[in-house]
Parts: sequence; C-alpha cells; structure tokens
Amino acid sequence: MNKRDALAADVAALILDGFDAYRKAFRRVTRGARDRFERGDWIGVQDASRERIELYDTSIAAMVDAVVRLQSAMPLALPEWREVRSQYERLVGARQDFDLAQTVYNTIFRKCLGGQYLSDEFAFVSQPQSNSPEFEARLSVSYGPSADIGGLLRSALGDLAFDLPWLDLDDDIAMMVSTMKSSIPLLRMPRQVTFEILKASFFRNKGAYLVGRMFIEEHVFPIAIPIHNEEGELYVDTFIWNEDDLSIIFSFTRSYFMVDTEYPNEMVKFLNELLPNKKRWELYTSIGFYKHGKTEFYREFLAHLARSDDEFVIAEGIKGMVMAVFTLPSYQIVFKVIRDRPDKRITRQHVRDAYYLVKTHDRVGRMADTQEFSRFVFPRARFSADLLEELQRLCASSLSVSDEHVVISHLYSERLMTPLNLFIQTASEFELLQVLEEYGNAIKQLAAANIFPGDMLLKNFGVTRHRRVVFYDYDEICYLTEVNFRKIPPARYPEDELAAEPWYSVGPNDVFPEEFENFLFNTGALRALFRELHGDLYTVEYWQDVQQRIIEQQVMDVFPYRRKRRFRRAAG
Repeated sequence: MNKRDALAADVAALILDGFDAYRKAFRRVTRGARDRFERGDWIGVQDASRERIELYDTSIAAMVDAVVRLQSAMPLALPEWREVRSQYERLVGARQDFDLAQTVYNTIFRKCLGGQYLSDEFAFVSQPQSNSPEFEARLSVSYGPSADIGGLLRSALGDLAFDLPWLDLDDDIAMMVSTMKSSIPLLRMPRQVTFEILKASFFRNKGAYLVGRMFIEEHVFPIAIPIHNEEGELYVDTFIWNEDDLSIIFSFTRSYFMVDTEYPNEMVKFLNELLPNKKRWELYTSIGFYKHGKTEFYREFLAHLARSDDEFVIAEGIKGMVMAVFTLPSYQIVFKVIRDRPDKRITRQHVRDAYYLVKTHDRVGRMADTQEFSRFVFPRARFSADLLEELQRLCASSLSVSDEHVVISHLYSERLMTPLNLFIQTASEFELLQVLEEYGNAIKQLAAANIFPGDMLLKNFGVTRHRRVVFYDYDEICYLTEVNFRKIPPARYPEDELAAEPWYSVGPNDVFPEEFENFLFNTGALRALFRELHGDLYTVEYWQDVQQRIIEQQVMDVFPYRRKRRFRRAAG
C-alpha cells in the first residue's frame, strides 16, 4: 500500500473511531432513560433529550478537526476519497450499526469537501452499501399462544423488571383484557393469542412504552402499552391496538424516543412492519437517529423523483414574510427557504435559532419536526417557471441555478399539512368544531411546554391526516416565560379608543390576550364558537397561571392518544 492509500485508510479508521465515541455517548444518554423514568426526573428527561440531539454536532466538529489535522501534511484530493470510502465500507460492512456509521462518514465528507461532490462514488448516498449485512437479531420476545390473555400480559409486564412496584397490576390487566374484548370482535370468543414484544422499552416524556404486535390466529395487530410512574408506583395508562393510534405515538410532532438498540436497521424493519405507511426515515428519526433519518429521507426523495414526473410548485396558502415555501404535489413534503430580506424585525439567524429551538424542545405533539439541509440539489427541469421566478426574486442568495440543477444552500423540509385557514373554508359543522377545539388545545399545550407561538394566526397551523392541529411557522416563536402578559388599561378619554395609536405604553415583549379575539378570526360565528371552547385564552390570568407553573418546574402530562382512552380516567 502506497503512502496515499495508507493515509486514506488512516482517515477511514479515524472517522470510525470518532463514530464509536459518538455512539458510546449516544447510548449512555439513551440508557439513562430507565433511571430517569423510575426516579420521576421529568426535568432530567427534557435535559437528556436536548443533550442527545446536540451530541451529533459536537461530535462531528471534533471528528472534522481530527481528520483535517491528520491530512495537514498532504491533504487528500477528491479522487482519493474513493479509497477512503472503500476502506470505510470494509471497516463497517458487517457492523450492527453500519447504517449510522455511514451517515457519520457522509457528514465528515461533506464538511471536508464542501458538500458539492456528494455522490455514491465518494460517499453512501442513494444506497447504504453494495451488500447490506443480514443479522439474526432477536429483538423481541414471544408470549403464547394461549387463550389466557391476562396471563400473557402478566408475563410480558413482569419481564420489564422495573425497580418500582405496581400500583394495581391485577386491575391494569383486567382493564387491558376488557378493552381488547370490547374493541376487537375476534376476541369476543376464546382465541389463541400470541404477543411479540420488543425487548427494548421506549421512553419519552413521562411514559415508558412496550411496543410489539399481537397475533390472533392469522390476524396481526400492532400494539403499544404505555406505562406511567405515579409517585413511585407503576400503572398501565391504556392499551393501543391499531395502526392509526400507533402511528400517532410515532408522530413527527413528538419528541424522539429513548430506546437502546444494537441493531438500528433491524429495529426500523420491525417497526416498519407494524407501521407500513411510515417511511423508514420517519422511523429512524422517531427513535432518535434524526441525522440518519435525513440520509434515509434523501434516498427516498431521490427514488421518488425517479418514479414521478410532476413539477415542484409554490405551496398553497397565504405567503409568509420570512419563508418561501414550495412542494412537489406527488410528495407529502414542503421545502422552506429563508427569504433574502425577511421581515424587518426578524433576521436570518433568528429564524435558524427558532427552528433549532423546536428541534431540541419538547414538541408535545403540537409542533412539526423539520429536517435542515445544506446544498440541497434539485433537478432544474422539475421546477415550474413560477416557482423558479419566485425563488430567484426572493431567495437569490440561497440559490445557485445551472442548466441541470437548482442548488439551495440552506433549506428545511417538513411534512405537508393542510393550512388551518384553508381547512375551515370547506369544513363541515362537525369538522369545524373538531379543529377549533384542537386549535385551542394546541395553543394551550404549547404554552404548558413553555412555548409561545408569537403569531397565532390560523395560517400558521396545519391539520394532519389524523385531524390534529399542529403549529408549523416558527418565525416569532419564543419561550412563554419571556412574554409579559398585560391587561389593556382603561381609556383616559373617549377619544383614546378612536385614536390610531394606543394610549398606553407597549414594551417589546408585551402581549395583550384580550386582543387575540380581534385578529384570530374574521367572522363573528368563528369568534363566538372559539370563545365558547377556549375563552380562557383571552384572559391575562390564564397565561400568568401557566407561567407560574413553569417557573415552579411543573412538567405537563403529554399523552400521544386521546385522554378519554386513559384507563384511570375512564375508571373514574
């Protein structure tokens, strides 16, 4: 091996050493989830979630520095990175976490070469590697078959080995069996049942989850069993047994699970069997591997481009002052680019900071997760003329256009939703009631998580396919505790109320809740309905009370299922 090839091999080994250090730290934080759950350390849960997200960037920075230093005497030219890739593939080809290792390699390559040469020739782009390894990984445990459903559930829960007692395990099992028999017609007669449960528990917020599937003879049901800790005693909160409800638990609006696995690819395969309508990138992201989720997203995006022929177009809805937004009609994703001259009150860095806040904060099921990309390459032929003209007019500094490509230096991708202001235009009476209830709940749950949306207009919220209302415009987002909620003082004279300017001083963080009603809705009927549902949002007392609870470090309960599904509440 000549010196240049030896250097390529050393670079590959160094990247892998850095990945091993990152993976060890990632698993340390993840494994701490059980202890935090048992201690009821809910503030620690939030801190650990943020720490694990930030770990990737800090680890990559250290790796890049090490790789640059190693090449300081004779930097590798672009063609020589073919050998680095080849050596790296040899090193990670049989590893259980080969998928994550390759994403780290891709990141290092982009950081060192500037990102413009990302291709399968030098990195792992459209496919993971030539021969993905096959593992005989035993990720799950089976219980059954047996007609004694309660006995099977008792065995599964008993194997958890938490260092906490159960509040009333007999009652929990009875409620689970009752729910199953009343909800699943197949179980109204004695049947042979088998449970297949993943060995690893899933932790998020205040809950621990068992995840797996239930076989009733030839029928298969995805299941989840949420477990809560109430002052040192455990109880089952509900029983989830269908794909739609499980999909919401793994939603893009939720914080990432803490779940430890040696076999990320195999774990995602298992989850994909439970949730076939979820993309692989969504599942990787939901279990904490959000950077590899980006890799999988890009691979799936390239595959979709190859099998479709529609054009990228300007996204529907009212255009914002900060972002240009476009989409591909056949693809359920929107792309957001910061305008060259955002709203005069908001800088480009402010927008990036806001999106990072959302990435690292508890999204409580009410904020859409985003993926952030640099130098994202699109085929120019797929851009509509109107879209290209708009991007060149509004976002020229982020754009590089050639005969073949449109390269955007910085953008965000986000799941496509129907803007709430458009949804209500064609909503039935029942749907209108449903989404306005959801809209108010979204604002309240964000507030309880110490998030103030800033601009609460309907156009900044979207409706998901599950009819959940989700906030997705983060330009003016801030912590609730930074806001000064005030009442409008009485007018000094009758003329004050007719004046163009307020008769009272207004500070930069002052908010007057009684004004919300005037600008949120454009019809009296909507105002009246929302006041009936959520009139407390118009009072200073409501917001100040939430602020006080946050200051006292009260952590809200977050349920990724309807509250009426909860056993304890149903039992009264």
